[in-house]
Amino acid sequence: MSDRDHVDRHVERWQPILPTLDPDVEGAVTRIQFLTRHLREAKERTLVGLDLHGHEYDTLHALAGRGGRAAPSDLARDLAMAPASVTARVDALVRRGFVHRIPSTTDRRRVDVELTESGQAAWHGAMDGRGAEEHRLLAALAPHERRQLSDLLRRVVLRADQPGD
Repeated sequence: MSDRDHVDRHVERWQPILPTLDPDVEGAVTRIQFLTRHLREAKERTLVGLDLHGHEYDTLHALAGRGGRAAPSDLARDLAMAPASVTARVDALVRRGFVHRIPSTTDRRRVDVELTESGQAAWHGAMDGRGAEEHRLLAALAPHERRQLSDLLRRVVLRADQPGD
């Protein structure tokens, strides 16, 4: 392999200091951390360009994931938030015209939250911006390599989901 990145230099710097350092583990973890930071910053730039706050995007995303309509209690659960906090978020999104409240079809005492066309467009714009950077990065790999990377990361995630030894 001839291409070297800043992580290779990081590992080389630390190996003499930490002789038990596994360069493959350190390299993989450091690259995952770098890519996580890079994608978070790309998301933030996209949201700023769309005049959308992170918590607004997160709420629109949770709502879109439920087909564009949900009860506030479902959103609270999806966002791991207190219901009162979701109410404040929904109020702000209503003021921006991204969602509106409508009577529930299943319980007339309840009010659901529904994406408006404007909210749908804002969410799609953010998704397009995020997706473009994700595709740009992973275009460095052939399709079968992307599949292999996804499969390998799945194994690591499954291990992370297990209690530690």
